Amino acid sequence: MKALFSEIRGAVFATLMLAIVCCGLYPLVVFGIAQALFRHKANGSLIVDQDGTVRGSKLLAQGFTADKYFHPRPSAAGNGYDAANSSGSNLGPTSEKLNDAIKDRVAAYRKENGLNESEAVPADAVTTSGSGLDPHISLHNAELQTPRVAKARAVSEEKLRELIQQNTDGPDLGILGDPGVNVLRLNLALDQLR
Repeated sequence: MKALFSEIRGAVFATLMLAIVCCGLYPLVVFGIAQALFRHKANGSLIVDQDGTVRGSKLLAQGFTADKYFHPRPSAAGNGYDAANSSGSNLGPTSEKLNDAIKDRVAAYRKENGLNESEAVPADAVTTSGSGLDPHISLHNAELQTPRVAKARAVSEEKLRELIQQNTDGPDLGILGDPGVNVLRLNLALDQLR
C-alpha cells in the first residue's frame, strides 16, 4: 500500500510540474518572444489609421460591394467574411451547388466589370479560398476590375495601376506562389485619394 501511495504521489507531482511548464511557463515564453520580435504579426497584423482606428487585418478579407472599390474573393466563412467562422464551403468539383454558384458568380462578375460573354474570368474572382478569408486577389483580377473602379471614382486607370502595384505582395519566401493584391490595403489607399 505504501508503494501505491508513493507511485500516486510521484504521478501527481509529475502532472503538476508538467502543467506548470507546459501550460504556464512555455506559453509565457513563446508570448514574450513573439511580442519582443514580431509584435505587429503577433497582434494580428492590424491596419490602423492615422487617428488610431483599426480598419482590419492585412491577413483577413473584408466584403466590399460598391463599384468604387475592388472586390475580394467570394467568402464561404459564416455569412461571408466572418473571421469567427473561417472555413471553406466543403463543396467538391462534382457538386451541382458549387457549379451553379460559380456560374452565377461568373455572370455577375462579367456584368459588373463590363466583360463580354467570351472573356475569361479569373478563378479567384468566382471561387472561395480554403479559409474563406483570403485577403488577396490575383493581378489579373485587379486589372479586370480597374475600369469599373476608375469610372466610379473618376480616377485614371494609370493611377489605379500604380496603387495596385503598391499594394501587391510578392510570392511567399520570394518563390512560392503568385503575387497577390491585398484588397483591404488597396481600398484604403483608394479612400485616401479623395
